Amino acid sequence: MRVGLNGFGRIGRAIYRINNEKQSCEVVAVNDINPDTENMAYLLRYDSTYGRFDGNIEVDEPHLIVDGQKIRVTHERKIEDVDWAKLGVDLVIDASGVHDNVLAAKALTESGVRKVVVTHSPPEVDQTLVLGVNEASYDPDRHHVVSSSICDAVAAAPVLKHINDAIGVQTGFLTTLHPWLAYQNLLDGPSMSWAMPGALYQHYAIGRASPGSLIPKPTTAIEATLKVLPELTGAMQCMSFRIPTQTVGSANLYLSLKRSTTVDEVEALFKTVEGTQRWPIIHNTREPLVSVDVAGTEFSAVVDHRWTALSDGSHLFLVLWYDNEWGYCSRVVDLVSFLGEGLT
Repeated sequence: MRVGLNGFGRIGRAIYRINNEKQSCEVVAVNDINPDTENMAYLLRYDSTYGRFDGNIEVDEPHLIVDGQKIRVTHERKIEDVDWAKLGVDLVIDASGVHDNVLAAKALTESGVRKVVVTHSPPEVDQTLVLGVNEASYDPDRHHVVSSSICDAVAAAPVLKHINDAIGVQTGFLTTLHPWLAYQNLLDGPSMSWAMPGALYQHYAIGRASPGSLIPKPTTAIEATLKVLPELTGAMQCMSFRIPTQTVGSANLYLSLKRSTTVDEVEALFKTVEGTQRWPIIHNTREPLVSVDVAGTEFSAVVDHRWTALSDGSHLFLVLWYDNEWGYCSRVVDLVSFLGEGLT
């Protein structure tokens, strides 16, 4: 399957690196607003979080050449200004985060591109899919613009699904500790939206200096989760803290269950899940981990059972780790492969 990447930032480059390892598809085109192809090559070659790229990268305008493979590079601001079909692209991954590109995605599927995967959770898609949760709902004849959701939901939704299926969730609260993102500031100031270029975030605290504080903020983690787990509608609430680290988030789940259980039953449930899953979604650990130990993991969620606890038999506390870049992007690559199974 021939894939085009729209957006070559943190998510786009991680997707490229992971696919380069897995060889799940052939990336034949990259579009990014960065006008400097040499700089794009440099940012792919060296990464402050994941280290040096294992391969040879050259530039021969208008191409990146990675281990001898030519990748056509364009520098358009709008996804629709790239002639993806002429470049022979079957599927476009929109990793730009720009909302207008989502609105334009439908037109791409009417002009030669077979599918578009959007790496966030907007409402204007045909379906949101989180592997390990609702992939069975995918209809290849109707779902052409597909959201791969957000990192928090990709981590939390499979865990919530298995608990709800096996024991039942009455109510719950999710708190995420999320690494800083590129739109945040080094020093205090207004925070500019990347999704809506030119707009300011009205949550003023997100504009404070990101290296110096934990910044409490609203999050769409549960809103995104309910798109793939609608049976929990009305049961869950959430909030988030932006934290001064480069990568790896943590999700703390406080759940009121529909029946009593034991810690042993909960651990056994997730060990069974880990041993039977199609993709590397859930991993269990009791190692004394800190966040940096999870950097580069391909799992959607690492359940840290050192902290699994129950109160009164039916109030459950869980701690999850997830690499919000590498783990999330691993599922995007897997989702692209899954969608590709239906393309002939």
